[in-house]
Amino acid sequence: MELPTDFLTYSIWSGYLTIAFLVLTLIAWVAGWGFKFRLVGVTSFMGVITASIFALSLGLFSHTTIPGAARYSLVFDNGFNKAVIIVPPDIKKSAIAPTLRQAAVDLSTYGRTGTIGNDQFTIAIRTVVHPQDNLSIPLYLGQAKKSFFATDNEDITIQIFENNLNQLTVNS
Repeated sequence: MELPTDFLTYSIWSGYLTIAFLVLTLIAWVAGWGFKFRLVGVTSFMGVITASIFALSLGLFSHTTIPGAARYSLVFDNGFNKAVIIVPPDIKKSAIAPTLRQAAVDLSTYGRTGTIGNDQFTIAIRTVVHPQDNLSIPLYLGQAKKSFFATDNEDITIQIFENNLNQLTVNS
């Protein structure tokens, strides 16, 4: 089940619920109910929750989509400077570079840091081919390197392994 990430809608509905609790709290104060202080706490908490959800709706999540990129899965990430993604074996040659660029954009975070002499984040792309029954071979199709200090997404070096691409078309 996939939940939508439209936090503005969530904040609107949370605001409605907060207003409903505020009205109920006012009625409790006017009627002299014994649990009116509990309703004050619930209303205050709902106000904090509403403000938090609204803050998330202001643009915390920004996702860049690279045209022509294929779907991939992350199969290895050391959290530092290397990651490996996997794609289906029927990927088109024209989709490899955009997929590497998409992965470089998606996986580059501020938490990754380089070491002295190694300021590159390397993402390898691979697939699994089955040349015979009961035999699976990982086949690396290319890699992308991005500097940890680069602020734009254009500073990505992509290398495609042509020999492995030829093996991919032979095995298909």
